[in-house]
Amino acid sequence: MAMNLRLPEELDAQLEEIARARHTSKHAVIIEAAARFAQSESKTERVLSFADEIAERYADTIQRLEDA
Repeated sequence: MAMNLRLPEELDAQLEEIARARHTSKHAVIIEAAARFAQSESKTERVLSFADEIAERYADTIQRLEDA
């Protein structure tokens, strides 16, 4: 899917420097960064969901620990 991306000059320069150091394109660097972000967000959602399940499952135990 095509997409235009307008970056602040400073960020663009940083990406250019990274791309040059890796001998690749800014496009490849941005794709990698976006993929890492998406994966990180997905993991965060799974962890939060798991924490909610644990809190629900052990609500009585948690309450007793608070009262102790």
